[in-house]
Amino acid sequence: MVVGIIIAVIVVLIVLWAVSAYNGLVTLRNRVKNGWAQIDVQLKQRTDLIPNLVETVKGYAAHESQVFTQVTQARAGVVQAAQSGDVAQRIAAENQLSRALVNLQAVSENYPQLQANTNFMDLQNQLKSLEEKIAYARQFYNDVVQKYNTQTEVVPTNIIAGLFHFEQAPYFQVDEADRQVPQVTF
Repeated sequence: MVVGIIIAVIVVLIVLWAVSAYNGLVTLRNRVKNGWAQIDVQLKQRTDLIPNLVETVKGYAAHESQVFTQVTQARAGVVQAAQSGDVAQRIAAENQLSRALVNLQAVSENYPQLQANTNFMDLQNQLKSLEEKIAYARQFYNDVVQKYNTQTEVVPTNIIAGLFHFEQAPYFQVDEADRQVPQVTF
């Protein structure tokens, strides 16, 4: 009788642990999804702001068509990647857009009259603010991904993760091209 009670208590404890581990993994997976959704909101705002910025700069620097083409193509790539739902593809597209925006910023610096334009300055400030929010959202997302991925790998929650097919989440990483030290020439 005592042995039966002990076995029943052990089984109940194991079931409670399994439920707790499962719920913890679901919570972390949902935080990962929420983190990505927060990045997505900021990236959408940036994508919506870009045509206005490009049009403003275009008026002053019409002969810089290559830069405008890069930005436009990168923006189209982001829209397409967002529709695909593939996180890795979206991350790559967003990194390409970030590089194109840096080129656009460099072009704008060559035109002092553009720098004095209040519409351009307002768009610049909005873009700067959005980039800061995106950086924060990426950091938050990567922190949550790290916690989630750790829980899917450590013993004993990896058992529950394996049983219920919890997959590793991808980090939002910077492209190798963005890691290069910028060349400054005078």
